[in-house]
Amino acid sequence: MFIFATSGKGGAGRSVVGANVAYRSALTGRDTCYLDFSFASPTAGTVFAVSAVAGGTSRGGTQSYLLAETSAPHRVDVWAGSDHPALRRRPPGAGQLVLFPGDRNGSEFVTTPTIDERCAKLLLYLAEEFQVVIVDLSAGRSFAVDMALAATAMPVVRKVPSRWLVFHKWTRDHVTAATGLVHDDHGLLKVARRRGHDAEAFEEGLHFVRTAVIDPYAEGATLGQVQTEFLRACDRDLTRLADGMGADRTTVPFDALLHGREQLICDDDLHERKIAGAGTVASFVRLLTIVVEGEEAG
Repeated sequence: MFIFATSGKGGAGRSVVGANVAYRSALTGRDTCYLDFSFASPTAGTVFAVSAVAGGTSRGGTQSYLLAETSAPHRVDVWAGSDHPALRRRPPGAGQLVLFPGDRNGSEFVTTPTIDERCAKLLLYLAEEFQVVIVDLSAGRSFAVDMALAATAMPVVRKVPSRWLVFHKWTRDHVTAATGLVHDDHGLLKVARRRGHDAEAFEEGLHFVRTAVIDPYAEGATLGQVQTEFLRACDRDLTRLADGMGADRTTVPFDALLHGREQLICDDDLHERKIAGAGTVASFVRLLTIVVEGEEAG
């Protein structure tokens, strides 16, 4: 299965949540890989705590492969190459967890039919080895998004199930940008249709993910009464806005570790160091279940 992650704006938590979903997928025993197609800002190495490719690789990354500058993109076994002590201990029964980093000093580039075909070739190659392939795309209406739509519309690639995750923070600006990315004239749905995708199937496989959400109804809040009531009013307004624009409610709550470090949340962080929230980990597992196993969001 291919899972494409994008967002209407930058800073939506797309990369860090996508990486955590990849990690949780590998823990279930699925062989999983993560492609960094955010060409202008290849930060996946930092999220996976692989310092050797922090900021991208100089050994032929995903961009170099797509531009035919290398025969195969650089791959990193996260279990063996991460600096995080917990990640260096591959749990019994865990599947592969492989990172394909972007190029250091990379940039956005105009796609061509040849590049689209190389993208399709890479996706098919990975689908033979990995059960879950997560692709981190650039934010907005990028060339990377258009390339992914073109490649997955090709008949041979279309046989592999695809899901699209559109990330946004829980703010008016982010919700509007995310829904515009999906529904506008040059949005995902209409471009996918023009590329030859089945419109109904594509829309069914698309999910909005709201991130860094503060629960205004949670007990033990440190805000004063007036601020709490204001936050609740904002939450109600945003819910109406999202519902009116067709955005569903898969939610990743605000988490101190994600906010402060933007890294994978390991079980040590949750149970021993207690610096991560159980609700955040549960949201990763729930999101993985929705997209991979096809369950509806509750």
